Amino acid sequence: MSLESRSDDGVPELTARVVRASFPRGTLAVRIREVLGPVFMDEDFAAAFPDRGRPAISPGALALVSVLQYAEGLSDRQAADQVRARMDWKFVLGLELDDPGFDFTVLGDFRSRLIKHGLEERVLEVVLSRLSDAALLRAGGRQRTDSTHVLAAVRTLNRMEFVGETLRAALEVLAATAPDWLGGLISSAWVERYGARVDNYRFPKGENVRREWAEQVGRDGFVLLDAVDEAAARAWLREIPAVRTLRRAWAEQYHRDGEGVRWREGKDLPPARDRLSSPYDTDAHYGNKRGSGWCGYKVHLSETCDPDAPHLITSVETTNATVNDMEVTGTVHERLAGRGLTPREHLVDAGYVTAAHILAAREEHGIDLLGPVAIDAHHSGRDARAPDLSQAAFQTDWDAKKVICPQGAASVSWSQQRKASGTPLVRVHFALADCDACPLRPRCTKAANGKWGRSLTLLPRKQQQILEQRRAEQQTDAWKERYDARAGVEGTISQAVRRTRLRRTAYRGQSKTHLANVLCATAVNITRVDAWLNGTPLGTTRISHLARLALVA
Repeated sequence: MSLESRSDDGVPELTARVVRASFPRGTLAVRIREVLGPVFMDEDFAAAFPDRGRPAISPGALALVSVLQYAEGLSDRQAADQVRARMDWKFVLGLELDDPGFDFTVLGDFRSRLIKHGLEERVLEVVLSRLSDAALLRAGGRQRTDSTHVLAAVRTLNRMEFVGETLRAALEVLAATAPDWLGGLISSAWVERYGARVDNYRFPKGENVRREWAEQVGRDGFVLLDAVDEAAARAWLREIPAVRTLRRAWAEQYHRDGEGVRWREGKDLPPARDRLSSPYDTDAHYGNKRGSGWCGYKVHLSETCDPDAPHLITSVETTNATVNDMEVTGTVHERLAGRGLTPREHLVDAGYVTAAHILAAREEHGIDLLGPVAIDAHHSGRDARAPDLSQAAFQTDWDAKKVICPQGAASVSWSQQRKASGTPLVRVHFALADCDACPLRPRCTKAANGKWGRSLTLLPRKQQQILEQRRAEQQTDAWKERYDARAGVEGTISQAVRRTRLRRTAYRGQSKTHLANVLCATAVNITRVDAWLNGTPLGTTRISHLARLALVA
């Protein structure tokens, strides 16, 4: 399909007259059209369409329908029906009342084109640009970020279910594409083991028997892979996605050597970030946060939070479930800078903050990254009358490369080192003789007799100074009052979950899930703009009737 650019001549007269007579107070779709105009132009998506071919349905209209679809929680078929049936949708799309609309499959094709051409972010970017032009969004000010989990569109599998389902998925595809070849390879026992969905309740009881079952699956999988490799006349079998997934999974889950096939255990397994969790969505991984585990992804939402403007989502980042929040901080800042929406102050929780992040945000983007840093782990607080001596009790002379302890003793060793992750740090040691005779030793160090007494680990100079400053600041009431505004982002996540089902993706693959998350965020934005235009106040924290009684009392 080629892109045939269409000029927007405004809402047809009859459509406008009928809609305004039917909805004198307007609707969300009507108000969005009146404030933002047609919102999307066909040229915004020109990169996704070739120059030749049959003219495509207006991509600008499809983008707007996709956003409205998420705003109202509709399926593709329902959204296409709304275009044909609802007058206010015809109004926002600039259509005649008798316009027949389009087939619902066009929406899926449009999303595929966006993903294929790397335009997943385009829908949100265009809306943010229109909101900026309408003076509803500006750079500077405050923004806040938080993340939540997104469940993959596959069931969560334990390891035995995973290997069984992975082999079954490959067998299913081969049975459909090369039935004669597969029929000469397998026996009736294979059909018994893999003919039905692999479920935990079907497994034999007893640890040894279950282990033998898992190793039998491993042997069967290697038999199949060897046969695929030997089928020279059917080399295309190796390129089947399910077979490639099987090959990768078996490398992760099994050892094969002269002694046979063995089940990998413990540290012999790849880390969760590199290990498949489902044969049906190879991008989904198993994550764990605060004791809760899930198979899927994480989505990070950033929003403005100034009191004199609508709170709008400005950035959406989708990662697999194993990615730590702190790995996304720099990406969010780069994204906001690229859109010209860099905040003056960025409020985040502790998961997004390190001294290095605070320094980078300040120097590279002029952002004050506001979030609590980790406290000094040495301070245990066992005795409030005589607390342990934290790093704050020591004075660091960076130029002389010395640290002075509270009793006046100077360090005797200063060495530049690196963590296993590559992060630079400084290790400082005090002489054992100074520490042994020190009256503060019980509060300072438990170092046994050896080469050194008390040791300190310092970050590079600028980072260490920022860390010490922030540790002091976050204990003050003024800092806590500034930080209180961060809590509102949890309400944004709640709204996105309730309105757009953000926590459960309908698609397989990270790129499709990310596009869905972007459409969710854009839908929340137009909903909030509509509420702002109506003068609807921000919702307050919901309190149970029982808790309200306690507050009154």
